[in-house]
Amino acid sequence: MKKTFVDQAADFVLAVERVFGVRPRVLDGSRAVLVGDVKLSLEAGERELWLVRMHSSALEEWLTMVEVRGDIEVALLEAKKRLEDA
Repeated sequence: MKKTFVDQAADFVLAVERVFGVRPRVLDGSRAVLVGDVKLSLEAGERELWLVRMHSSALEEWLTMVEVRGDIEVALLEAKKRLEDA
């Protein structure tokens, strides 16, 4: 039996650039990036994508969480939609 491991973070930074149309600033390895004033952070073993508004280096506003199911780009599209609706 062959097992396959999927590393959501491996394509995370590139997927953020494709979805948001800007080159993100990498914050924590490849697990968190900054797009404008919003941090996109993969948590819980890459199953949760958290959107965090950065008001300063010490003040964060945790906005919402998007569940990652399979393709990271699908979760990023949902995150972008939620940011636009907010």
